[in-house]
Amino acid sequence: MIETVRWGSLCSTLMLFVAGSQFASGADMAFPTSGAMKPPRGFTALFNGKDLTGWRGGDTFDHRKLLAMPAEQREAQIAKWTDTMKAHWRAENNELVNDGQGAYATTEKDYGDFELILQYKTVPKADSGIYLRGCPQVQIWDYTEKEKFPLGADKGSGGLWNNSPGAPGKDPLVLADKPFGQWNGVHVIMVGARVSVWLNSKLVVDHALLENYYDRKTPVPPKGPIQLQTHGGEISWRNLFIREIGSEEANKILASHGNKGFQSVFNGRDFTGWAGPTDNYEVVGGAIQCRPQKGGTIYTTGEYTDFMARLQIKLPPGGNNGLAIRFPGEGDTAYGGMCELQVLDDNYEKATGEKIDPRQAHGSAYGMVAAARGYQHPIGQWNFEEVTIKGSKIKVELNGTVILDCDLSTVTEFMGGNAHPGKDRTKGYFGFAGHNDPVAFRSIEIKPL
Repeated sequence: MIETVRWGSLCSTLMLFVAGSQFASGADMAFPTSGAMKPPRGFTALFNGKDLTGWRGGDTFDHRKLLAMPAEQREAQIAKWTDTMKAHWRAENNELVNDGQGAYATTEKDYGDFELILQYKTVPKADSGIYLRGCPQVQIWDYTEKEKFPLGADKGSGGLWNNSPGAPGKDPLVLADKPFGQWNGVHVIMVGARVSVWLNSKLVVDHALLENYYDRKTPVPPKGPIQLQTHGGEISWRNLFIREIGSEEANKILASHGNKGFQSVFNGRDFTGWAGPTDNYEVVGGAIQCRPQKGGTIYTTGEYTDFMARLQIKLPPGGNNGLAIRFPGEGDTAYGGMCELQVLDDNYEKATGEKIDPRQAHGSAYGMVAAARGYQHPIGQWNFEEVTIKGSKIKVELNGTVILDCDLSTVTEFMGGNAHPGKDRTKGYFGFAGHNDPVAFRSIEIKPL
């Protein structure tokens, strides 16, 4: 039996400073001792302070597999988890309290990009965490427990503990835990798979990629629940608030990180610095847009070997285009250049009725390596994409999630059996391979490596 610990009256202040957030101005978030704080502007409460409304049970379980279950089986599994969750969780004094056992408290709603703030208070030797989109986890544990120092407990809480050893975010940047008996304030921003965490006003995870614990070759789901993990000791939670982040704000957050060394290759007005059939394109609202029923590959006048490219992309329904990588300036972009990184509506089949090969999906090295799907913003909204080319390796990060990470030198099978003679090119131009649709590109920047 776990003895219930009664805590004295304490107060904690969470300083929220983050680009893209309403707190960027430096506003202080003062949590009252009662825990009866109202949601900040734009936030909603995950916990009403009175009961378990809005929560179900959960476990360390792949959310994709849960959603893939037949409805009856899925409902039965959730009901089983919820029964054991309710036996060990209770609402008390505006706090959500767990005795250290049972299933995890799991939001009934799934979330995509979000900002989360909460407080927790726990006991010595307890071990807990916050699952993001159902993936473990923002770690919470006893930073004084010497037996777990080899696992990293002495580094403190707040890290993405289930990331691979040595991966960014696995260990917190600083030790920020408060002594037992005091409330800890947590602030999380998640955009795509990119996670930043502040613990007690200190940045402990800086825009790190959260790995998919269930399958590290697959990115984290685009949506999933918030889960409060429990095992080994009592933990109390209060002031749990969340704010969903829209695509424009998400793009700004992503653009604000890692931008050193990038230079614009498009002036927003005309095609100065570009070559190819530029008459088939137009500048609309500061963006390069392919004219309807026109196409061809336009490209920068400067050539690149290894480089990174950042840009924003907007697609119409069924839209089709591509990023020309190490393009030679003539010939078929997908076959004569290193590759064409596909730009395509993720719902292309529904929009057009045409079936595609997985190696034709958005972000794919066309005809060679398939990218993960399901990470685009809704049609008509801008997407933030970052491409990294190093030797024969290509990485594509869409809206904060890595959807392609491959080495073209290892590719031996091609779509339709059509070889790509240009895939081993080491230098060429960057551009856009239009295919009749008004796909738009803006904020186009390149960083030579």
